[in-house]
Amino acid sequence: MIASENTSASSSIANVVFAEDKLSIGITLPITRDAQSVVDFKEQLALARLADDLGFRALWVRDVPLNSVGYPDPVGHLDPWVLLGALASNTQRIALISGAIVLTLRHPLHVAKAAISVDTLSHGRFILGVGSGDRPPEYAAFGRDPDARRDLYRQHWETLAAAVSVPSHVIPDHVPEGAPEFYLLPHQNTSIPMLAVGSGGQSVDWIARHSLGWMTYHREPQTQRGRYSMWRAAVDRSASGAFRAFGVAMRLDLSNEASEPASDIPLGYRTGHRALVALLHEMRDSGTHHVTLNITSERRPARDIIEDVAAHVLPEFHR
Repeated sequence: MIASENTSASSSIANVVFAEDKLSIGITLPITRDAQSVVDFKEQLALARLADDLGFRALWVRDVPLNSVGYPDPVGHLDPWVLLGALASNTQRIALISGAIVLTLRHPLHVAKAAISVDTLSHGRFILGVGSGDRPPEYAAFGRDPDARRDLYRQHWETLAAAVSVPSHVIPDHVPEGAPEFYLLPHQNTSIPMLAVGSGGQSVDWIARHSLGWMTYHREPQTQRGRYSMWRAAVDRSASGAFRAFGVAMRLDLSNEASEPASDIPLGYRTGHRALVALLHEMRDSGTHHVTLNITSERRPARDIIEDVAAHVLPEFHR
């Protein structure tokens, strides 16, 4: 099996989140205030259930193995697999997406086992987003060479894709004489879709060949349109005739004034819901298929923001 076979499998949950000429909206967890480090995860699960009930398409969970004083994100993230398991048990319809498992710091067979477990618990609602991490000191802490991350990412991707595809195939690191042939349980009926979050040090052509799509951070519109044009060219070269998604993680500070115009904040916007609708229409028309909102709740409770987006924004896109 080659790694790119994972992209050919039909996946209903991937089709719900990523569809050609459409835009869907998700939420990134946990939702916190600026500089907040202690998270009430009982509240996060309640917000997840609310997002599920109101029709958001996806819940995204980050993988932050270690924290340090110099790291800009002070949040005490749960292990992503533990949180994804809780989300699988507390939601019914919404997609669950890892955004992103640091593939270079985890053994791909462990990742495969965890992914199959979450997919089973969620009844096929899991999309496996993976990245390579970007902090050299963290590599050192795990005994990895940051200069080798590009090759390691490709190697781990191939092993992981083989394991979570149907039929599943375990590629051992070493095969001593007399070693048995391994397999993973429980058996899957469909392949788990794999998504590149960030570049992982790879070319866009490599991503287009191997991933169902490319997820990236928010950038100002002109720059983002340029990146999408680059992505489309890579898809045409490397996956001609296939649909490959393009997604964006965007920070949102939603005003309680519906008509407040959009203003730039780091990695996103402060805006009222009317301007947000206009921004998302422009993003959809420019080729974006999914936006996950990193909600900031400094001025308004997170529940109010989720309900506001559900009432005034989702109907424009989730028909």
